[in-house]
Amino acid sequence: MEIVALVVGVIQLLVALLLAVGAQFLGISVFSKMTRGINEIEELKKGNAAVGILMASIVIAIAVIVQSGVAGFSAAVAGVPRPILGHMGDLVVAIVIAIVQLVVGVILAVVSIYIAMWILDKYTRDVDEYAELKRGNIAVAILMAGIIIAVAFIIQVGVEGLTSAIS
Repeated sequence: MEIVALVVGVIQLLVALLLAVGAQFLGISVFSKMTRGINEIEELKKGNAAVGILMASIVIAIAVIVQSGVAGFSAAVAGVPRPILGHMGDLVVAIVIAIVQLVVGVILAVVSIYIAMWILDKYTRDVDEYAELKRGNIAVAILMAGIIIAVAFIIQVGVEGLTSAIS
């Protein structure tokens, strides 16, 4: 029986790794489309720390939110009765639910971050945050990063509740 537990653990780790990498790629890709006039990779190559701070905050925010989906997946897989071979359908359902949770979490994260950045833009009318980022303004990057990470922590609970309703 311990070999079955080991196989299930390896499956959980691999699926969690794929979900995490996929979520990061998706989240950064979508957010890159929102940062008008900034080519993040080029700015990073130039050593633009402000853009690096902002991108790091995106990675942290997505990780905070995706963690709920990965935890939900682990709980769902842990609930699949043993022996695993007799319950492959349950395992497939658990994986599908985890993917749905991940997609919902990433979408809600990106939308929430976008709304928070929109509100910041309206509040700071005299500041073009994205132009300041491109210029390397660390103060603006820290403010934006703080907002992004705070939003992630705040909505994580809501995403967790919503995705637990799915499973």
